[in-house]
Amino acid sequence: MTNIHFMLCTAFLLALTGASVNRTHLMSVLLCMEGMMLTLVVSTTLLSMNSHHLVPMSIIMLALGACEASAGLALLTTTTQKNTNDHLKNLNLLQC
Repeated sequence: MTNIHFMLCTAFLLALTGASVNRTHLMSVLLCMEGMMLTLVVSTTLLSMNSHHLVPMSIIMLALGACEASAGLALLTTTTQKNTNDHLKNLNLLQC
């Protein structure tokens, strides 16, 4: 395992740990998910340098990250307008 792969795995695990530990605010969970998506995009980009059939995969991952960010921010604004805070304990999917 090279240093780059080790750093990418460590960054992904740190973002995953941050998402599981800091579950009080929706914004912190969204930032951790963006960190995970960023490490996935960088790792697929590095893998596509060795094999050229993976080039569209990094673009697809980047597009999915943008869609995830827009959906998360829409949920954040709706929750903040409705409940005046972004605590995850107030977010109930059955009431949305």
